[in-house]
Amino acid sequence: MSTDSPPATGARLFHPHFAGHDQISARTLGFWLYLLSDALVFTAVFAAYAVLNNSMGASGGPIASQVVDPVEGLWQTYAVLGSVATYSLGTVALKSGNKAGVMLGIILSIALALIFLGFEAHDLLGLLAKGDGPSRSGFLSAFFILIATHGLHMIFGIIWMLVMLVQIPTMGFTTNVVARLINLRMFWQFQATIWVLVYIYVYMIGAF
Repeated sequence: MSTDSPPATGARLFHPHFAGHDQISARTLGFWLYLLSDALVFTAVFAAYAVLNNSMGASGGPIASQVVDPVEGLWQTYAVLGSVATYSLGTVALKSGNKAGVMLGIILSIALALIFLGFEAHDLLGLLAKGDGPSRSGFLSAFFILIATHGLHMIFGIIWMLVMLVQIPTMGFTTNVVARLINLRMFWQFQATIWVLVYIYVYMIGAF
């Protein structure tokens, strides 16, 4: 019997006493290892920002208080946390095999993520329009890299969600699809955690 076959109608997706090999848990463990490596990448970027967040790093250019808006950053925080909440609520429907519920949660999550990216693009493009691009100073280089690195992760997450919107109705809740949905939830929650750290350290502390 194929391990990737969809569960029968009314069957549970999770069997705590199943004696066979739990492929979903194994893939989840592997994805945790990826997230740890990703955390190291963000740690390095945060460290570079911390070192260059001073008058010497600014090289006569703008400092953090002149390039960040904590109020706008707060709206971004609401958007990214809302995106995580809607996706997480969507995965609740996964337990009952409700495809429409899962897909609705994903769609709402994508919409809020796009709002977040809109704010992020507005900030970076505004700095570029004023001539305060990453090449102007070490501080701006670190700032752009930090924000853009997180933004690229968000874009990747949106693409992942779009793929799942295709796979759920066509493939159903197979082992592979369920594993991808669970890993995506971890990835999305990780991105929200990173953004909260960015908001606190860059937008709040930097502004004041």
